[in-house]
Amino acid sequence: MNPSQSKKFLVTGGAGFIGSHLTEALLAAGHEVVVFDDFNDYYDPAIKEGNLAGVKAEVVRGDIRDDALVVRTFAAHRFDGVFHLAARAGVRPSIADPRLYFSTNMDGTLNLLEACRRNGVNDFIFASSSSVYGVNSKVPFAESDLIERTISPYAATKIAGEQMCSNYAHLFGLRCMCLRFFTVYGPRQRPDLAISKFTAAILAGKPIDRYGDGSTARDYTYVEDIVRGIVAAARYTEKSAFEIFNLGGSATTTLNELIALVEDATGRKAIINQLPDQPGDVPRTFADVGKARRLLGYEPHTPINEGVRKYVEWARRTHLV
Repeated sequence: MNPSQSKKFLVTGGAGFIGSHLTEALLAAGHEVVVFDDFNDYYDPAIKEGNLAGVKAEVVRGDIRDDALVVRTFAAHRFDGVFHLAARAGVRPSIADPRLYFSTNMDGTLNLLEACRRNGVNDFIFASSSSVYGVNSKVPFAESDLIERTISPYAATKIAGEQMCSNYAHLFGLRCMCLRFFTVYGPRQRPDLAISKFTAAILAGKPIDRYGDGSTARDYTYVEDIVRGIVAAARYTEKSAFEIFNLGGSATTTLNELIALVEDATGRKAIINQLPDQPGDVPRTFADVGKARRLLGYEPHTPINEGVRKYVEWARRTHLV
């Protein structure tokens, strides 16, 4: 697809954290957007309602597992492409309810791929995750790395989604770009994510939970960088009909370092509630973004210290903390 020309796009999960930022970016570029979101209660649905406040996009409220609704949505619109961000998210909740994650993330993705095939929609952007790398001893993580040990149901559903995209690209010529996001954060991020929880707790003078000794490390990626990467992937039309790209910050931050950054941004000291390691959590993530840099012109611009400061300022400004 060519987002430089006016198009009509379906954004699944468009009321969520990343999806709402992407929807705004597409609208600002002059495109028409239809948002498909079920506004489920994984976190307060009012937050998603607020994410779309003032956004001029048609909203389809429903579950991507509802094949009849997906069929009706595609019948009512002639989409130029699909940005598929809808999913049950989170490693730890997927361990508690794996059936929900498999049904939503796999059956829902299949419904959308089938709808694209039947309606001649040839461009499909799939939001995957760095969690697919699992316990990967090689760092940084590259798209060519052999995936052998996913360690959560959530990660298993994401690698399965990539494989479904590969099937549809090979069998039906559907152009599929699978984007492995690395720990996205920033304004509107989900309240269950670490930076959100730490900021709220520290400013309220409440303890924060630290799992393990604080040495686990993540590659944090600011949401504006991710959105630029998504749009760049949509513009990419070279080579095969199927590609995988890492979209990350290309740097690692330990849990202890992250806590210190939030302390610095809030001007307050954290009270630590020490807990054991969590099952399903990988020890570290670190994106090799060389492929995305070379083929998409992707470049993360926001370092973690600047991004955390921006998030805390936004949270204070919107009275979330």
